[in-house]
Amino acid sequence: MSSDSTSPEILAATTDINLTDVDLANCDREPIHIPNLIQPHGVLLAVSADEYQILQVSLNTSEMLGIEPEELLGKPLREFLGEEQVTAIQRCLSEDFDHVNPLPFKIERDGGTLTFNGIVHRNGETIIVELEPTEPSEEVDQRSVPSPSFYGGVICDFFNFYRLVKTPVSKIQNTKTLDELSNAIVTEVRKITGFDRVMVYRFDEEGAGSVIGEAAKENLEPFLGLHYPATDIPKQAKYLYTLNYLRLIPDATYEPVGLTPQLNPLTNKPLDMSMSVLRSVSPLHTEYLDNMGVAASMSISLLKNKQLWGLIACHHNTPKKVPYEIRTVCEFIGQVVSFELAAKEDNQDLDYKMKLKSIQTQFVETISQTEALETGLTQNPTHLLDLVGAGGVALSFGEEITLIGNTPDEEAITAMLPWLETQFEEDVIYETNSLAPVYPAADKDKAVASGLLALLISRVQKTFIIWFRPEVIQTVDWGGNPNKSLEIQEDGTIALSPRKSFAKWQETVRGKSLPWKACEVEAALELRSSIVGIVLRKADELTQLNKELARSNLELDAFAYIASHDLKEPLRGIYNYSSFLIEDYSNILDEAGVDKLNTLMRLTHRMEDLINSLLHYSRLGRAELQMLPVDLNDLVAGVLDVIKVSARDKQVEFYIPRPLPTVNCDRTQVNELFTNLISNGIKYNQKTEKIIEIGYLDEYDPILYQKKLKYPENTPPKTIFYVRDNGIGIRERHLESIFRIFKRLHGQKKYGGGTGAGLTIAKKIVERHGGDIWVESVYKEGSTFYFTLQ
Repeated sequence: MSSDSTSPEILAATTDINLTDVDLANCDREPIHIPNLIQPHGVLLAVSADEYQILQVSLNTSEMLGIEPEELLGKPLREFLGEEQVTAIQRCLSEDFDHVNPLPFKIERDGGTLTFNGIVHRNGETIIVELEPTEPSEEVDQRSVPSPSFYGGVICDFFNFYRLVKTPVSKIQNTKTLDELSNAIVTEVRKITGFDRVMVYRFDEEGAGSVIGEAAKENLEPFLGLHYPATDIPKQAKYLYTLNYLRLIPDATYEPVGLTPQLNPLTNKPLDMSMSVLRSVSPLHTEYLDNMGVAASMSISLLKNKQLWGLIACHHNTPKKVPYEIRTVCEFIGQVVSFELAAKEDNQDLDYKMKLKSIQTQFVETISQTEALETGLTQNPTHLLDLVGAGGVALSFGEEITLIGNTPDEEAITAMLPWLETQFEEDVIYETNSLAPVYPAADKDKAVASGLLALLISRVQKTFIIWFRPEVIQTVDWGGNPNKSLEIQEDGTIALSPRKSFAKWQETVRGKSLPWKACEVEAALELRSSIVGIVLRKADELTQLNKELARSNLELDAFAYIASHDLKEPLRGIYNYSSFLIEDYSNILDEAGVDKLNTLMRLTHRMEDLINSLLHYSRLGRAELQMLPVDLNDLVAGVLDVIKVSARDKQVEFYIPRPLPTVNCDRTQVNELFTNLISNGIKYNQKTEKIIEIGYLDEYDPILYQKKLKYPENTPPKTIFYVRDNGIGIRERHLESIFRIFKRLHGQKKYGGGTGAGLTIAKKIVERHGGDIWVESVYKEGSTFYFTLQ
């Protein structure tokens, strides 16, 4: 199933290869668009676009036109075709020539008139005119013939064309599935053309093809269901099929006809014949057809989304001419089929697609109702597998991996992830039904993981959903051995030769799973879209909640400031009046009365301390930070000087292992932060020798850093400071509550009293600097307070 007919870049890469130098290494680079040869059933003229001067002609003009090639070269085209016919060419080129071709031409020679179909197109500054004689063709199936005069006429009129295409187009459009469409195509095209065999040949993603529809003479061996390797139709041939929708070889045994001169005088290069209908085919292709026993062939391109989807391939066991009008009908049918392909493929596995849609709807609803994505995905494992028809799935959330169903072990998945990350370039999905060739380490797990479908949810968070399919040992029927024959030439070189046998050749394929269907890949992508939508919606909700929380905090700060400020005045009045009563009426009051007034003064004094702490805490949240570089060595030295002067207990050793760094911070607030932490270390310490250590971590501990600070894995490390003491320590159950305002773990008079706001204020200072604070403590041995500032 070969042809001669890839992108412009590929065509450009083939330009410098000699046609006679075709071997295994350069088969895909054979310059088939510039052969300098045509098929002999027509004549080619290359004409300059500005002066319409004949630049090149095919060497068969003498036989077909009765004019020697040399007589035509250099002459104006008007001298050969006449003014009226050249004007028709110009008009054709000014319009869409696809809808104008062919042009009827008449050439008067030796007292007679030669009639031709003219096919015209432009390539750069060169106009290519191809002439095919309008001789009656061989008979075709008469049931398709609108009238006997059709084949003898020069032009197929509109009504004959309509009657000829009406039935096949109607049958094609009435099909529901791809199988029905393929059967209708081959049946109708064979009726119209009379070819011995007509097939629908479909390409897979790797470029290999298979016959999915066939109509043939009863005595021919069927090709239906056979597969053909990608090398049967080289890349550059596939590309040319997207330019020329129909390719005809009336006689595969033809002797090609050359052009003169060999180089186009305008470009000094071989003539680009990409759009030429007479272009000679590759010698490999004609040998291929001969090996198949095919004497004539016609190929009609089938495109889907502007990509080559397949071909309608027609074979005949004897030479066969096909009138241009019939070719036009076939090309039209090919375009109709191209429009129908998407709809028919969508109808394939319709019930299965409906099932996937139902699963997806239920699955997305479940995910949207859970707090964590991991919980939503694993809540119904069966749905997660059925969504794409997988045997197992691995969920990767950072360093956590969850396995469901039949999968490689966790160690194998972890080892695979770095490779898998590289497979997502611009896309978010990666699929293969043959994993081992692209990732050799998977070969040992091919029993459960020959196929892989991976979905990238988040590159930053390293979140993946990876589905697996088991190995399915398959038997593939090939049209002959798919490995092209190699022949050793006389000079010892290895040359490529088309295979000579096309009998069914079976191959057992291992290491592959069932391929992932387009609807399954689409279901995975829709799942990702739904997940992203849910995450974005929850992010919006969280953002709104944060805004409300920020507003509430501002209102709370304002309330705390106002309330604490306004409460101080009546408290001061209560304190003063109590003092006045003691001073003025102590001789009247008994001892119990005086004690009660003293208690009232003590309580109002404590209340004032609490209000002052609350006011100070409120001011911390309202004050603007003065962020400047601060040398912490100077700052801590000042804090220690003040503490040494005011501390009653002189048995305190301050230890700073190494010089502290300079940080960008608010000096006043960080001064208070160190003061509170160091003072607490002294205050809550019953040891005879009290030790306070102030320092920072040399290299952050990743586990400590991730666990305590809750930052993503790739967040740059922050400097972690600490204040360590050998005091009374804190019981584990109190570690989370000690930062609450006014929270005291001891009686009011024990350990020097206090309001219980010191650590709350310390936490507020750290948070305003964009940091975190936490504590590690061993009861009766001491505590270490860690914090970051930016």
